[in-house]
Amino acid sequence: MGHGGQAIAASIMGDEAGLPVILAHGGGQTRRAWKRTADRLAICGFRTVAIDMRGHGESSWAEDGAYEIRDFAHDLVALAQACPQRPALIGASLGGLAGIIAEGDVRPRTFSSLTLVDVTPQMESEGIARVVNFMAAKARDGFASPQEAARVIAEYMPHRKRQGVPTGLHHYLRLKSNGRYYWHWDPAFIERIVSANSANSAEPESAALKRAVLDSAASRLDLPVHLIRGDASDLVSPAAVSHFKCLVPQAEVSDIAGATHMVVGDKNDTFTDAIVEFLIRTHHSIVR
Repeated sequence: MGHGGQAIAASIMGDEAGLPVILAHGGGQTRRAWKRTADRLAICGFRTVAIDMRGHGESSWAEDGAYEIRDFAHDLVALAQACPQRPALIGASLGGLAGIIAEGDVRPRTFSSLTLVDVTPQMESEGIARVVNFMAAKARDGFASPQEAARVIAEYMPHRKRQGVPTGLHHYLRLKSNGRYYWHWDPAFIERIVSANSANSAEPESAALKRAVLDSAASRLDLPVHLIRGDASDLVSPAAVSHFKCLVPQAEVSDIAGATHMVVGDKNDTFTDAIVEFLIRTHHSIVR
């Protein structure tokens, strides 16, 4: 359960005695995004808990439209408190921002380590707008078929090899009674993001305030931190990394060559290698 009894779906793997590792996906994704990484971590002796964030996948929708970063952060804290020992957190994009707020503001010492996947407090506005526009484009109207959804994804990620309907795409779509396919998230979630992004564009001081809140939370992180960045990311620039290192001097940084913001899908094996190496070294776990 998440904060306030919010129902959170999870896939749990690995030794019950192993260090819990919570995997929190990015906006618009589901826990399916972590499948290969979670498998590898389980083999290495960790207890993996890959979740669907509130309003995503098989988790319940927030009846009150509570989709602020702080709402996701409270869910992560509630899930961590249910673990037998302080878990490590791996958060991609939205999941990473929620992790910064959870550990640096809501409840310090919730996690034993924090891995952030292509996310920092200071990110490029053009990259953010591109992600938001992609997510919002078909949120209300849906798709006539999975093939149409696949074409939209291919246009958004032209660097990836084109294929038909990607394996596992059905995990990200739901078929409604009108015969159309919709992204597997609450439309209120993306509406909140679109509204916030528009407000930030119209009122720069609003965006600056949100960055300041994240900066403040990041500066209070007192645990091992690992930032994994796609070296072709249009959201996290080298300047953003330098800024983050000033806020979190102990942070380690791994650049994944040839990866964009979608690091997990672009270069999964290399990404997972970086994850495993950091966790094993940090937590002294034994690879089996």
